[in-house]
Amino acid sequence: MHSATSLLDRELTPQICYDLLPEWKGLDIRITQLKGGITNKLYRIQSEKGDYTVRIYGDKTDLFINREYEAQAVQEISKIGVCSKLIKFMPELGVTIVEFIGDSIVLKNRHFLDTSLHPKIVEPIQRIHTSGVKLKKIFNPLIEVMKMSAILKRLNVNYPEFDIAETIDRLVKLSSIINIPESEYTPCHNDLLADNFILIHEDALEKYASPMYIIDWEYAGMAPKYYDIADMFQEILVPRQSEKEIVTTYCGGNDFEKTLFFIDLFKPFPDIYWFLWSLIQLNVSKITFDYYTYGKVKYENAVKNLEFIREEYGVVV
Repeated sequence: MHSATSLLDRELTPQICYDLLPEWKGLDIRITQLKGGITNKLYRIQSEKGDYTVRIYGDKTDLFINREYEAQAVQEISKIGVCSKLIKFMPELGVTIVEFIGDSIVLKNRHFLDTSLHPKIVEPIQRIHTSGVKLKKIFNPLIEVMKMSAILKRLNVNYPEFDIAETIDRLVKLSSIINIPESEYTPCHNDLLADNFILIHEDALEKYASPMYIIDWEYAGMAPKYYDIADMFQEILVPRQSEKEIVTTYCGGNDFEKTLFFIDLFKPFPDIYWFLWSLIQLNVSKITFDYYTYGKVKYENAVKNLEFIREEYGVVV
């Protein structure tokens, strides 16, 4: 059997598929590499016995992803019909296999401007947050940012153009103002970018448990629900009016002002988290992607949002 490193460095072949799925031995297999992964290599594999996504873990992703926690999240969340089922979990090979969701489109940022789609976007998020599922990982936004900062320091790289220490100090103060205890955390995805929303075609709805699926559960854990939506907003970057419309749909008439307030206060956290993540990836990943520019934009957005909450709410950190 192949090692995790060799799988990452090689093209997926039918023979490798037979090794991973002995029950497919001798079957015709169609293999398609999927675009969009900036952490892992992704393939769709099809045979008469199934249609699966194979995720081959990116280089050194174990620095910041616990694959046991990810597998547990997929197993639990698939029970509520919001994500695809786990087929095989092989951390020793750096591979997870899940059902592929066909008959669908992957959302883009522009889809979040379409108010007719808001109920379909929001419903799975609500279902996750209110599911009562207990995920193994505790995702405390401040602690996760500090963990990323510590990983970056251990890599002995220096980016003096960013004031990382001072920005984290500001997040420490902001976290104490937000002050949501871990006892109030709910299951969260924590990476709700548009690419992770899969919308089922109208003519195939009867085949699926939900009209919208959410994929890629690597960062899932028990977290403040407001963080989950703040992270989504910082990925999709829609106008303020669209944010308010999405929050209105999420709230269903309850606690709109409070919910929006906490979402706004959490916005700098995912930006700094993904900023630090991108600088780490820049130094460890073999995937071709402009991690530096991606991270720089995240850092600048965080600084803007710290200014926004000062102007909007008088919250000064």
